[in-house]
Amino acid sequence: MSELTSPKRHGNVGRTLLWVAILLSVLLLGFVTALSIRSNPYYSDARANGISKFEFLEECREGIREAEQLTALRGVLQQGGQLQPGQNLHAEIAATPSELVRNVQTVPGGGWTLTGPADISIQGQTAVLGQLGAQCAYDKAQRRTVAQLQLPGQ
Repeated sequence: MSELTSPKRHGNVGRTLLWVAILLSVLLLGFVTALSIRSNPYYSDARANGISKFEFLEECREGIREAEQLTALRGVLQQGGQLQPGQNLHAEIAATPSELVRNVQTVPGGGWTLTGPADISIQGQTAVLGQLGAQCAYDKAQRRTVAQLQLPGQ
């Protein structure tokens, strides 16, 4: 009789232990997933606020980059000789991800708001020219995010 068909071999025990190990792995993965979802800082009630906190932050970042105030500031800097013709300004929220998440507030009735500093630099360069105040708000009724920069003297 060969070793593989030996009556003394206990193949069922090994198979059972394998299934128990697989089951425990799936249960552990489910537990870790549930725990990480509960502690996700970007988790929010999108139904109550119109959009998720993550979507709001992305729309806010995009809105700050395209704010009308950048065009006005660009004109002022070109007149003052600090910005060459053809150069564009770039605005980026100057907060760490954890600060952003902490600074996002819900609006009564649904929506989001965020206030913080924005770094202003020349596009393509890493040096920061300065900081301006930035404000973003999501209006659930209008379903849009409005972003603006606070220019000096306003």
